[in-house]
Amino acid sequence: MEHIMEQMPIVIQALNIGFLQTLKLFFITLIGALPFGLIISFGSMSKFRPLSYLCKLLVWIIRGTPLMIQLLIIYYFPGLVLKNPIWGSGEVGRFTAASVSFVLNYACYFSEIYRGGIQSVPAGQEEAGLVLGMTKTQIFFKIKLLQMIKHIVPPMSNEIMTLVKDTSLARIIALQEIIWAGQAFMKGSHGISGAIWPMFFTAVYYLIFNGIMTILLGRLEKKLDYFR
Repeated sequence: MEHIMEQMPIVIQALNIGFLQTLKLFFITLIGALPFGLIISFGSMSKFRPLSYLCKLLVWIIRGTPLMIQLLIIYYFPGLVLKNPIWGSGEVGRFTAASVSFVLNYACYFSEIYRGGIQSVPAGQEEAGLVLGMTKTQIFFKIKLLQMIKHIVPPMSNEIMTLVKDTSLARIIALQEIIWAGQAFMKGSHGISGAIWPMFFTAVYYLIFNGIMTILLGRLEKKLDYFR
């Protein structure tokens, strides 16, 4: 026990650095995937069939393949196949490739949630808006949007909770997120090897982060109760 207490500051410092990477990847994914997913959903519902088919094909491919494979392809394909390592080297390159992979993956999942939310709003409301002389853009932002948000918050919350845990997959391309940091102490890091207990601490980080997100998303759902 005394030995563990001596190692504790080193482990916590390493886990904090890894957790910062996890947080950065989480928030960049949300910032990129939320608007990009909306664009893809509009493309999927477009009356211009080539665009609609292209967006639906993209969503089908991304949703039908594991995120881990997408990470490997996006990170390694440019350098190994195209001989053009666009991501560069080092941690910055790995983080950039991971961010692109996560944004693309979650944008496709979000797009289906958006599409379901938009289509759940009765068509009669759009017709009423057109009769009143509103444009389709005005109808979307002034009539459909808030109702759509009410419908998409529960499934979107589930995806966001999944994203918290999915960030751990970035270690497949050696991104030094929190699980990478915890696992390093099993292999030998900072003079510590064969220690499995840091992995239990990584679980605590995820539990706390998930708990905070659960509270915040739950409050958001309550604020939207007036649409019932």
